[in-house]
Amino acid sequence: MGFPKVTFQVSETRECPKYQYGDSFTISGIAVVMDNDGDSSFVSTTVIQSNQNRSDCDILYGDLVKIIIKYERSDQIPDCMISCTGCSGSIRLEHSRKLVDERGVIAQDQNTELAEIISLVSNFQFFRNVSPKNLNEILQSAIIQNFKKDDIIIRKGDPGSNFYIVVSGKVNVLNETGISISTLDKGDVFGEMSLICDENVGATIQAKEETTVLNIDHKHFKFILDKYPILQRYFTRLLAKRLSISNQIRSDDYASGMIGKLEEIPPEALFQTLHVNSKTGILTITQLTKGTARFSMRQGALIKATYAGLKAEAAFYEILREKNGRFKFTPGLPPEDFDVPE
Repeated sequence: MGFPKVTFQVSETRECPKYQYGDSFTISGIAVVMDNDGDSSFVSTTVIQSNQNRSDCDILYGDLVKIIIKYERSDQIPDCMISCTGCSGSIRLEHSRKLVDERGVIAQDQNTELAEIISLVSNFQFFRNVSPKNLNEILQSAIIQNFKKDDIIIRKGDPGSNFYIVVSGKVNVLNETGISISTLDKGDVFGEMSLICDENVGATIQAKEETTVLNIDHKHFKFILDKYPILQRYFTRLLAKRLSISNQIRSDDYASGMIGKLEEIPPEALFQTLHVNSKTGILTITQLTKGTARFSMRQGALIKATYAGLKAEAAFYEILREKNGRFKFTPGLPPEDFDVPE
């Protein structure tokens, strides 16, 4: 029966002469430490380097053996980070609980859930041009996460820290008012724009139903992009598509007057847009300095206006003074307004 195995992966390097970010190591071993009576200890360890094209390092080997001695069994090592004691450079390693076989490949019989996901995601557009070997390597840095219906996965404005792939279920992309502007399904990805552009999260993502995602942190995500140029091309196309869709949604929203802020489109431009597009419905503007304003439009013509105790033209000219507020346009009019004159 073989000893239990765990992996460590290089998460930071500083002029290390042997290893680079993403290199991984398998530790297998059991230690019987010396007791207070001075009985001899027994230590059996094996360190397997997953990247066979690099030479061994006795200093790092010793550091990894020490951690087995500390916890007595390799499978008892908690999630942690360790630093190599170093020579001319230094590295930090992060422990992953994924068990691996002697080749440094995820042992499918010991991690059935991840093995099943590997089989599933290989058909996703994101991975379609990635070889099985490279796919296995990419997913070794992924974490499986499950979310319940209505759980918030990422929130608009938060620092971008992770890249996500929808394995099962669906998620909604919410705008700042909590309205769903699109839905992502199995195989879709999100979180990449904040990582690539080094910006905060641009939209809130909420689970529409019970959903499973793969989560890859920003360090591994950037390492993957650097190592696999084919994925760079994928994201280039995806970003272009997302930008096009975003611009279309913004254009459609402005044209219909559905929802938005006066800071983005001032009142005069808003009324002009509704007029040019011959919109029929009710425009409500809230969070104003003098309360709520309400305007009725028929085929682009203004037929009713109330704001700050004023009506008709007086209300219209008063709203033009406002610079901040939220607007919502609801299509349709009540029957009694069908024949009201402009």
